[in-house]
Parts: sequence; C-alpha cells; structure tokens
Amino acid sequence: MVMGEFTQETEVLVIGGGPGGYAAAFRAADLGLDVTMVDLDERPGGVCLFRGCIPSKTLLYVAELIHDAGRAKEMGIEFCKPDIDLQKLRDWKNKVVDKLANGLTHLSKKRSVQLIQGRVKFESSDTARLYDSDSEITHIKFRHAIIAVGSTANALPGIEFKQGGRIMDSTGALELADIPETLLVIGGGYVGVEMGSVYATLGSKVTMVEDHFRLMPGADNDLVEPLTRKLEGLFHAIRCETKASSLEEHDDYVEVELEGDIEEPKQKFDRVLIAIGRHPNSSDLGLEKTEVEVNDRGFIKVDAKQQTTDDKIFAIGDVVGGVMLAHKAMYEGKIAAEVIAGQPSAFDVRAIPAVVYTDPQLAWCGLTEDEAKEQNRPVRVARFPWSASGRATSMGISTGMTKVLIDPETERVLGVGIVGREAGEMISEGVLAVEMGAVAEDLALSIHPHPTLSESEEEAAEAFLGSSTHILPLQQQKKKKA
Repeated sequence: MVMGEFTQETEVLVIGGGPGGYAAAFRAADLGLDVTMVDLDERPGGVCLFRGCIPSKTLLYVAELIHDAGRAKEMGIEFCKPDIDLQKLRDWKNKVVDKLANGLTHLSKKRSVQLIQGRVKFESSDTARLYDSDSEITHIKFRHAIIAVGSTANALPGIEFKQGGRIMDSTGALELADIPETLLVIGGGYVGVEMGSVYATLGSKVTMVEDHFRLMPGADNDLVEPLTRKLEGLFHAIRCETKASSLEEHDDYVEVELEGDIEEPKQKFDRVLIAIGRHPNSSDLGLEKTEVEVNDRGFIKVDAKQQTTDDKIFAIGDVVGGVMLAHKAMYEGKIAAEVIAGQPSAFDVRAIPAVVYTDPQLAWCGLTEDEAKEQNRPVRVARFPWSASGRATSMGISTGMTKVLIDPETERVLGVGIVGREAGEMISEGVLAVEMGAVAEDLALSIHPHPTLSESEEEAAEAFLGSSTHILPLQQQKKKKA
C-alpha cells in the first residue's frame, strides 16, 4: 500500500446512487448492515432523478397543463395563448429535482449510510479503489458489493454527444437550452415520444423518424394507435421505416440525410435528439479483477438473487439488462440487500409495469397480445372503450381504452393494457391482479367507484364475463358484427 493511502472497511459497498443503488443501500441499512454508497453525483438520485425520469415527467406535466388549457375551449372556458418563460420552467424543474435529492440525502444520513462522491474500480473480489473524489479514502474493503451503475444513451455511429451541442441525448434535451424552431427526434420509443411531445407542446416543429413500421414497438398496436393519432396532430411529421444515415453538425443547424420513403432525403434542423436505446455502464469497473462475468452485450450476468458469478458481488438495474426501468432496479436492489442480510429473497416477478407519460398515456403489464402471438398462447381479450366511460367523457378524454388479457380456460388475468389519461396511475391494479393470480371475476366483483377511470378495469372484466353495464357483452358484440 502506498504511503498516505487510507483504506476503509464496510459490510456493503453500493456502487451507484440511482434508484436501484439507494434502494439497495437503504434496505441494507434498515437490516442492520454497515453501508457505504459511492456515486459520481454529490447526492443520491442518479440519472433518473437528475437527468431522466423526474425532470422529464416534470416537463411532461407542464405539457399536459398546456394541452388541458387548449381543450378547455370546447367546454366554454378559453385561456390566452400560454406565455412560456423558459428560465422559470427550468427553475421549476430544478426545484423539483433539488427537493427530492435533498430528501434522499436526509434519508441517507438518518440511516447512517455513508455517501462518497467519486467512482470506484475493483482491485479484487473484496477491494475497490476510489477515484475522482475529495475523500481521504483511497481504498474500500467490503464483504459484499452491489453494482448499480446504470446505463448510457446510445449514439449513432460516429456521433458524440457534446455539452451544449445541437445533437442531443435525453440529458441534453432536458437542459432546455432553448425551444428550437425545428427538432428532429430519432427513435419512436419511450424517450423519443415523451421528449418530442414536450418540445412540440412548447412550440417546436418536431419531425420524428423510427426505423420500425410503427411507434412504440414494445407495446400492443391497439394501445399505440390513439397516441399515434394524437402525435400526428402535434408533430410536424412522423416517418416510420425511416432512419438517419448521416448527421453533420454546423454552428447554426444540423444537416441530416434520411433513408426511407421520404421526398426530401437531405434536411436541416435546429437540433436533433437521438433516442435509440441505452447500453450498460459495465466497462471500466475493473471487473476483470473479479470473478464477475458479462455477456456479449456487456450486461452483467446475475441469478434470481441478483448475485453475479462472483459470490461477494451483486448487480442490479440497467447494468444487468432486461427492462430498463427505475422501479425494476429498486425492486432488484432490495432483493440484493435482503440476500446479503441472510433473508430468503429472489426476483420472482410476473408483471413489471411500463408507462409512457405522453398525452394520452400508455401503460401495460404482464402478457401483451404481441407476446401471446409469439408464444402461440391462447388468450381472450376484453376491451372497454372510454367512449362508454362517464368519467372520461366528462373530462373530454374519451379516446382511451382499457383491455384485459385472460386465459380462456382458467379465466386468470394474464395482462392489462391501458391508453388514456392517468393510465400510469391505474396500471397498478393490473399489476396486483396478475401477481396475485386473480381471475376475471375478481376484478368484476370488486366494486369500483363511479364515475372513475379505474372502473374501466372492472368493466373490461365484466365484458369478458358478459355482465358489463355500459357496453354489450362480447358475445353480443360478435353477433352484431356478424
């Protein structure tokens, strides 16, 4: 050991302070373990809090307010055109982030979790070296480590995201440097449609390109269709089966060459947002000094207990692959902490909810129709259109829909999908139904308040059973079509 270097010992070293990392650290501390958490940021929260989930949803709520103000004209209330103060909007976003980050810092102190700003690299299966830190600590010796370092946005070949550049990833887009007159969004997934919606609502002329034949490839088409129709009115253009073959950044614009069924292959945009997925931050961790294995895509291999191929090291969240969502990472973080503490815990999940916070929102959990077709699995699908919902109609949002996928033999609920306002708040009932092995009758016989959006889940189940009040039973619907 070099003179002047200081080694600290801890029972649990958590590498990464995002949702998965701090959930793991807090759970481990609650179980009586000594915990040290190291992150590049000064405060816990990670990409989700500082550069992802929270700031984007804050801006999407602002966009929702603007949409509602516009729709109010149909109801006899007319507002003036919104005057957008970009600096105040940034301040509001930052205020939200600061409040939550300060709360996590407070919880860390109350739980006696030691926070260290910096980065670490493994030197062995029980020792890591600390870099880029003002701490006097240079080495951390641990009994167990939990890797929670997350992921990074993918770029196109030859493209590098620069601070303040005109070619942005989601982090750059969330900085709201300006509201560009024209914006190209490359990628029609979660980030693309969400950030595209924000900028279009704030005044940008948004063009979206997606190399798939439709937007949101991971969701069922009948859920995506209402969102696509809304975005077609909000965006300047949506081009599916189209890709950007080259981007050239200039001082005042970005020149883009597009491939696909498009009249003008070469176009200029004030800014470009690239939203084509993410890759794991598994490199430069010193994993070669341990027994940890990664697959050919860079994801760390773990078992159901979140344990890697090195007995002392666990991994959670985006870095292990699967669904890259904060709530999955938090769930996995708690499992890792419990296993380290000697508790019988494992990842055994049937329904991880997914939510797209656009207007309308998309939400789904459990089995999707597309997955059922791929698996050749028979399902019956019961749908309840929000045009028959008193609450949705009174709010002027009757284009939504709730559907339930049901096993035709056991009548067990296999999946739930919702498109419409507050879909993200409603999907948890679907998660509970799938996880508990509920049958359609369980949903139908649970009295939901009227009028609410959530009663659409009850009525979808009733439609399957033939007892729905506000739409015809499935059997009569089929007769009517015949």
